[in-house]
Amino acid sequence: MDKFTLQQQVLERLAEDLMQAEQAVRAAHETATHAENIAENKYDTLGLEAAYLATGQARRAEAIRQAMANWRQFRPRPYDASKGIQLGALVCLVGSDDKQQQLFLGPDGGSMKLLSGAQRVQVISSETPLGRAMLGKCEGDEVSIQVALIRQQFEVLRVH
Repeated sequence: MDKFTLQQQVLERLAEDLMQAEQAVRAAHETATHAENIAENKYDTLGLEAAYLATGQARRAEAIRQAMANWRQFRPRPYDASKGIQLGALVCLVGSDDKQQQLFLGPDGGSMKLLSGAQRVQVISSETPLGRAMLGKCEGDEVSIQVALIRQQFEVLRVH
């Protein structure tokens, strides 16, 4: 798997998300400012609600722009076993159910799923519980996280 290709896929997905967020901002703004949505009494709040929605969508768009800037500046380094897993690592974990998962540890983009050939790759941030737990680990190490009342354990199979 090529980290540069994965990085480009992340940027493409973020660009799509930004386009959708900007369209949502425009639609909410048009609704908020449309003449038919001027409040006629104190219970008529459609325009106010649309304004709040437009503000939230604008914040979301700005967060996506920041994530894109972070990914553009990001330069994944080759894996260094003396430092363990660091930002930019491509990690293969295996769970107690023997199910393997490929993870790409990036600056942003949690829950983003990509395809590299036939393999699914989950992009996670070092700010996520699993991302934090993996930092500094090496091949063969165990990684465990607590999710609600359930403790999940994984073994690091490979790191690139």
